[in-house]
Amino acid sequence: MEKDQRKNVKEENIFLFVPNLIGYTRIILALISFYTMPDRPIITLVLYFLSAFLDVFDGYAARRFNQSTRFGALLDQLTDRCGTMCLLFVLGTLYPAYLFWLQLSAVIDIASHWMHSQVSLMCGRTSHKMISLEDNPILYLYYNSRPVLFIMCFFNELFYVSLYMLYFFEGPTGKI
Repeated sequence: MEKDQRKNVKEENIFLFVPNLIGYTRIILALISFYTMPDRPIITLVLYFLSAFLDVFDGYAARRFNQSTRFGALLDQLTDRCGTMCLLFVLGTLYPAYLFWLQLSAVIDIASHWMHSQVSLMCGRTSHKMISLEDNPILYLYYNSRPVLFIMCFFNELFYVSLYMLYFFEGPTGKI
């Protein structure tokens, strides 16, 4: 490319794309919630849920502004995994009798996402969400149906957050 032509090429800083800015906000909120998890449940719940809630908007913003990038997808997935792992770490301290099961849950979450991402790369896919119906009908449904993806992620997080809340707050008494 000639020197003059290179000057005309608009280079965008993907690190400042709207979905990535939302992602950075998610990370900050999550980090503060990790700090407050051991002893401040109300602040933790607000920050953790706000971080999780913003997850919906980073994907929407990426599609809306045509700013989908591999970096953004990686940032999103890594933020999701780290958020869940930190919550599981705290649950392990709150419920030491269930530590093994919480560790197993963490290992399955990390290993399955890592393996799926690696297989996607090895198959030449540009995204871990590019699954055909013939490859794996379950993963196809998971990644191609927004309602299914939302329900699965929501109830997984709801289970862990419910365990967290149960430790700090009295559960339902069953009285009407």
